[in-house]
Amino acid sequence: MIEVIHLSKSFDGKTVVNDISTRFMEGQTNLIIGRSGSGKTVLLKCILGLHDPDSGQVLYDGRNFTEMKNKERKNLRRELGMVFQGGALFDSLTVEENIRFPLDMFTTMSPKEKLNRVNFCLEHVNITRANQLYPSEISGGMQKRVAIARAIALNPKYLFCDEPNSGLDPETANLIDDLIQSLTREFKMTTIINTHDMNSVIEIGESVLFLHKGEKCWEGSKNNILHSGNKILNDFIFANKLYAILKNESQDEG
Repeated sequence: MIEVIHLSKSFDGKTVVNDISTRFMEGQTNLIIGRSGSGKTVLLKCILGLHDPDSGQVLYDGRNFTEMKNKERKNLRRELGMVFQGGALFDSLTVEENIRFPLDMFTTMSPKEKLNRVNFCLEHVNITRANQLYPSEISGGMQKRVAIARAIALNPKYLFCDEPNSGLDPETANLIDDLIQSLTREFKMTTIINTHDMNSVIEIGESVLFLHKGEKCWEGSKNNILHSGNKILNDFIFANKLYAILKNESQDEG
């Protein structure tokens, strides 16, 4: 579990994240949503330690990340996996080498142990016979799956995904959502997903945090988001045509 307690962050006197408190639970897909400029990326970076908050705390299973020294933070970061927007694979490295990269950096595994771990991760993202291919030789959806495989190479306790469906067609985006949720449950990770994809919310939003102008505006799950009664959230959701259709269907069923 990751707990955020009264966290605030400002830049040049402008408050971007204001007094946010929330919990991201283990074994769940925890989503952060909001319009551009709502503060969700800054919040994610504060949780990761890429920004130091002006006030508040971030606790990783009770460990106060905001008060840790550099050495302690470095050790904890080995428990983190990150899927960057766009995948961020190394173009000059093969699929196998991309996944092996964190193993080379942070472990003393033998070459055989590393290869076994690479193949284990590839198997879990449903990729076969692609070890020696380069990112330019595989599809965008496969690149995202390779990025996820690299993110879980060190068997992280915490998984962060920044817009994992960016640039993907709806069918492939659904596959990536299902994959992330499946891995989260299998390995009991605390997964936080920063997303604009409203379909992800309705499909895998076990816990959803909605930010508006840097503040927590609503918190709940996919099961009650369509009937939240929160006007700001409703305006955000139903600006998406898919959600307008879902709302009409839910009303018809009622």
